[in-house]
Formats: sequence, C-alpha cells, structure tokens
Amino acid sequence: MIIARILGTVVSTQKDERLAGKKLLIVKPINLDGSDQSGYLVSVDTVGAGFHEKVIVVGGSSARLAEGNKDCPVDSAIIGVIDSFEYSK
Repeated sequence: MIIARILGTVVSTQKDERLAGKKLLIVKPINLDGSDQSGYLVSVDTVGAGFHEKVIVVGGSSARLAEGNKDCPVDSAIIGVIDSFEYSK
C-alpha cells in the first residue's frame, strides 16, 4: 500500500468494457511529511475520493481484489481516503 494525493482525472472514451463506469484518477505518491515522490499512477477509484485528498492505493493483485474490480484489468486502485495519520521516527 502507498499513500498518495489525487491530482486529477483521466477521461477515456475507448477502454476495456470492464472499466465502463469506473472513475480513473491521477495520483501522486507522497512521503509521510507530505512531500512528493517521483512518478504518477492512474488508479481506479473504489471509494469516491476527491481532488487533493490523501488516499491509500494498492497495486497488482490487491487492486483486482478491491470492491467492484473483480476480473477487471486494473493494476492500481484507491481503497481508502485518509482523514489523518501520525507516525514517529
């Protein structure tokens, strides 16, 4: 699992029929201090996340096991919206 921030949406009129009706979001992995990591992901939203929210993202087979993604060709899924978190060094 990774922590990420939602940056935008992806609109795709031509896609696998199993992705019909699914919201695709651009997410940016972030560090615990909120700073950006490198790279971006396109993730299927399973929880109704919104712009700039911090989210929990899973990949690989875990993404295909997320709610509503069974047998879907996904490699990344948003499975939670983060309200807050704390950590210690």
